[in-house]
Amino acid sequence: MMKGEINNSIMVWSVATILFWYSYKIGKNVPKGIRRLVALFPPIIILLLLPKRLTNVHLIYIFSFSHSWLSTFKLLLFSFAKGPLSSNPPHCLSHFLFLAALPIKFQHKIDNQIKLPSLNWFDFVVLSILAYFFLPSYENKQSFHQVTLMCLHLYFGLEIFLFLITAITRKLLQVELEKPFDKPYLSTSLQDYWGRRWNIMVTRILHTSIYKPMLKAFSHVIGRKWAPIPAVLVTFMVSGFMHELMFYYMKHDTTWKTWELCWDSICFFLIHGVCVALQIAYKKIFKPKHDILPRVVSCTLTMAFVIFTGIWLYIPALIRCGVSFTQKS
Repeated sequence: MMKGEINNSIMVWSVATILFWYSYKIGKNVPKGIRRLVALFPPIIILLLLPKRLTNVHLIYIFSFSHSWLSTFKLLLFSFAKGPLSSNPPHCLSHFLFLAALPIKFQHKIDNQIKLPSLNWFDFVVLSILAYFFLPSYENKQSFHQVTLMCLHLYFGLEIFLFLITAITRKLLQVELEKPFDKPYLSTSLQDYWGRRWNIMVTRILHTSIYKPMLKAFSHVIGRKWAPIPAVLVTFMVSGFMHELMFYYMKHDTTWKTWELCWDSICFFLIHGVCVALQIAYKKIFKPKHDILPRVVSCTLTMAFVIFTGIWLYIPALIRCGVSFTQKS
């Protein structure tokens, strides 16, 4: 079974690489716009179908996150010469393949000229040690403690994975990359958490592909001042839907009936979207010049809310999909 999964993984990554090579050639020969979008539509569809060739839930989670979600959004943006795959002058083939396949972004163009912090190996070592101590069997814990440990382990695992991907790519390509996380545990609000600290690559992709078009569309309806509020809600809804799609991939029984059992992720992101929208509305109405709460209090409350809603909605959805951090699929 392990040999079969290795063969499936090699096949899936090989097909994805060929699709990215094809997309690179399309970018060279087809002008941006609808014609390029039509030409890139087949690889986008294939990338959405490829995770079903895998059976290990951890491999499915990684591939569906990096390829079926981020890569498809990158190709959609590339159709209109936007996003990380587009540059002037154009990327060379090796850079294009790495950018298309991995959750990374070059740092030579930073929004508002704000340089993100460099990779911190001390943080990586600390996270690795903490993750190791969360590895002991969860089934010996009570239900609440079990879910809490899984929530923390998921965070540690994701940050370590993205850190390693960034570090290895940085070494191979000899380029500066944006840091995947910026100490999300220091977030002073949900807007700070989702907008500037947590999974920065996803934030930038969603900002360019969903938030900006929605902001422009809603500006014509309700005005530029209030357009960010529905734009934020739509962005969080799309993020929730893409997480649901990942859960759908991870369930071996993929009938529509089983998918209906895993809508917790949509609720998780909708709740957070509403809270961020309320924060934006509060700032627009009252225009506060200073934070109401001390930083230590706002950080504690923010992380408590993220962890509580994650334990309540997000982690149970993962458990129902068969995700285990201690047992092999």
